[in-house]
Amino acid sequence: MLGRAVRWIRDIPRKFAVIREDVQAVCNNDPAARSPFEVILVYPGLHALWFHRVAHHFWASGFYLPGRVVSHVNRFVTGIEIHPGARIGRRVVIDHGMGVVIGETAVVGDGCLLYKGVVLGGTTLTHEKRHPTLGKNVVVGSNACILGAIEIGDFARIGSGSVVIRPVPADATVVGVPARVIVPAKHRFDAALDHANLPDPISDMIRALAAQNERLRERLSRIEARLDLDHDERDNNVHLPYEGDELPPLDGG
Repeated sequence: MLGRAVRWIRDIPRKFAVIREDVQAVCNNDPAARSPFEVILVYPGLHALWFHRVAHHFWASGFYLPGRVVSHVNRFVTGIEIHPGARIGRRVVIDHGMGVVIGETAVVGDGCLLYKGVVLGGTTLTHEKRHPTLGKNVVVGSNACILGAIEIGDFARIGSGSVVIRPVPADATVVGVPARVIVPAKHRFDAALDHANLPDPISDMIRALAAQNERLRERLSRIEARLDLDHDERDNNVHLPYEGDELPPLDGG
């Protein structure tokens, strides 16, 4: 008991260093943060991480029920649910955080940024590794779901609302349901996650098919004219569920 107390006292400087890192990470990633004092007082994502570190310490020491109790209090106070068994690195930022769920075997690497409503969930009931592993400096957009024991590479970007069910390579950006890697795979954005400029591969595909169809109609009209064939008047009244200008911009903005 005495030895444990001595180790705890010796570890105090490291604990304060981690706390300073946490606060500074929030200041670096949130332009609304006016001062470190404000961050300490009113940022639930930061409080959730601190609660989790206490819960994880209990869990790792074999005190499972106290760990779950602290985790439950954390959920009640912050609206963020982190299983005490999850492993979370340093300088992780949970921005706003309401509705964030992080499962038991999830791993979140150093420097990751998670927005509101992110889910790191499992897809099996077996007692094994069943939640995602996030590398370093991964950014996960609002309401994105990452499901299963998959790996997300360092510096990857997960677009808002995406559902990721396959591994994501390092430096890649994925969007959609299910999420797909944007081409080129190493496409990057200046901001940590520019929600207004995430490309939409589905709209890009629709746009390409519409353009191809228009080219085929024009070629068919020229062939009909050359062969002096009767033109089907129904082709003049093609109804599209959209106008070309109403499609989302190519850059997703």
